[in-house]
Amino acid sequence: DEFIDAYVVDKDGRRVDGEDVFALLNDLPGTFEAGKFPIFEARDGRVVIPVTGMGLWGPVWGYVALEKDMNTVAGIIMAHKGETPGLDAQDQANFVGKTIFDGDKFVSVTLRKGGAKDPAHEVDAISGGTKTSDGVTAMLYNSMEHYLPLLEAKRKAAVEQVVFAPVRDESNEENVENNE
Repeated sequence: DEFIDAYVVDKDGRRVDGEDVFALLNDLPGTFEAGKFPIFEARDGRVVIPVTGMGLWGPVWGYVALEKDMNTVAGIIMAHKGETPGLDAQDQANFVGKTIFDGDKFVSVTLRKGGAKDPAHEVDAISGGTKTSDGVTAMLYNSMEHYLPLLEAKRKAAVEQVVFAPVRDESNEENVENNE
């Protein structure tokens, strides 16, 4: 509670009070279907989004952490039962630094067979795991898509904070002195 705020948002990105975030995580597909979207927000502005989907042999799930810009992947962790090996920590590290928006358009992160061609938004697919890679790609897009109203509002607020930040009252003479 001191560092992380766990809460639920609705399809419009509005906070929903009275929900037990951790209970909702027990059935994330059902929670998403009910229009409830748990999220964890760090005091420094980063967020962690739970994700869920299907691979070739069954469910795949995990968490995606986004930097304060609500665009850059800070980290990802995924788990599965019975999928093609390759969702290990080394492969998950390849997601760090990828972005989920291309300008203002949500694109998520894609696993591409044959090697990533778009270094900003793609990761090399899991060798021998085309269906698992397709499932992870769909999981990331479909899960994070639920959070777009919240992410877009936070992105807008971050830009406004920079644009409308107080301007230092400093004379040109002081600027010249400081730069000499």
